[in-house]
Amino acid sequence: MSESIAGTDAATELPELPEFPTPRSSQCPFAPPPGLLALHETDQDVIRVRTWDGTTPWLVTSHAAQRELMTDPRLSANIGAPGYPHTTEAMKAHAAEIQPSINNTDGAEHTRWRRMLTNSFTRHRMEKLRPEIQQITDGLIDRMLAGPNPVDLNEALSLPLPSLMICALLGVPYEDHDFFQEHAGVTNARFKTPEEAARSVAEVRRYIAGLIEAKMDDPGEDVLSDLGARIREGVLSMEEAAPLGHILLVAGHDTSANMITLGTALLLQHPDQLAALRENEDDPKYVTKAVEELLRYLTIPHLLARRAVLDDIEIAGETIRAGEGVIASLPAANWDPQAFPEPGKLDLTRTAAHHHAFGWGPHQCVGQQLARIELHVVFSTLFRRIPTLRLAVDVSELKFKEDSQAYGIYDLPVTW
Repeated sequence: MSESIAGTDAATELPELPEFPTPRSSQCPFAPPPGLLALHETDQDVIRVRTWDGTTPWLVTSHAAQRELMTDPRLSANIGAPGYPHTTEAMKAHAAEIQPSINNTDGAEHTRWRRMLTNSFTRHRMEKLRPEIQQITDGLIDRMLAGPNPVDLNEALSLPLPSLMICALLGVPYEDHDFFQEHAGVTNARFKTPEEAARSVAEVRRYIAGLIEAKMDDPGEDVLSDLGARIREGVLSMEEAAPLGHILLVAGHDTSANMITLGTALLLQHPDQLAALRENEDDPKYVTKAVEELLRYLTIPHLLARRAVLDDIEIAGETIRAGEGVIASLPAANWDPQAFPEPGKLDLTRTAAHHHAFGWGPHQCVGQQLARIELHVVFSTLFRRIPTLRLAVDVSELKFKEDSQAYGIYDLPVTW
């Protein structure tokens, strides 16, 4: 088990284990924690760490080892499996009662869930949304320019754009955005109590279930209507559909919003790269590369990915036993110098599409193509429309989301 080794207490036998996660540097808040990056200087791609609850899972830092492990069927995404390294107290407290869904199942069961969403999130279907994403982005920037200056970019652009898009895709009324954005904050909070988590989950799932029930009587062309149709066909229950809708709603707007805000702040700290982006903003291939590099550099899901080990695995000279936990640190893989030379250098011309910002293996983010298009449109539009955009405060005054499972910045005051 990840709680103990060879029958002895882990706290007694392994007193020198590094803690995970380690704090970021206030001098370089856009980079992964220095303690995490230091592991690349050793010969260990896989190392034990100690987490918030005293358990000692294995941390996988190299890009190559993550690719090997995250496709191995001996690893399980089931958060109730023995040894699973829970991110929060709330997750651990409710692990046994979590409804199976796309994010916590394996093998054929996971494939069943994923197939339900395949047609909704294909690259072709997402690409057809590009004109609408462009129109919304321009409209939000128009409103920014006509409103107060300075303004919080989170409120003006980063949150509304992906929220509007995921609402349209799912069939959720955008006027309810304050409700679901607030609960997304609870979902991703690292230090929420089990009681807070339970209340939030119950509220959102009641809300989603109500929308699905309404769409069963009056369906539209959206994902929740599709789920309602499957309930009518008897291939899905409401108890399964509501959690799936919850996952899609939160993941569909919160990570993209954080990426827009954090990416904008990062570019404003790198004027040479920003100037190059402005010069090439009409070149789709350049902007596509730039987006992939920003995704690599920032890695919003900074505490993922996590798995339980179902059977012994030999990797990188270590034996990971059944019943132990694995944390594949996505930021560590994205800053692995073996995969990305000079990883600390922001280079928008880098070929970085092999990054792990959306995970790797069967559980890669199902909505990644939508996120990519949103980011492509924003970063090819924002600095063209507002060429003098700059931070309204010193970067040292920004509050970064180390207390969230989705890294970002709470407020980004900008001016022009």
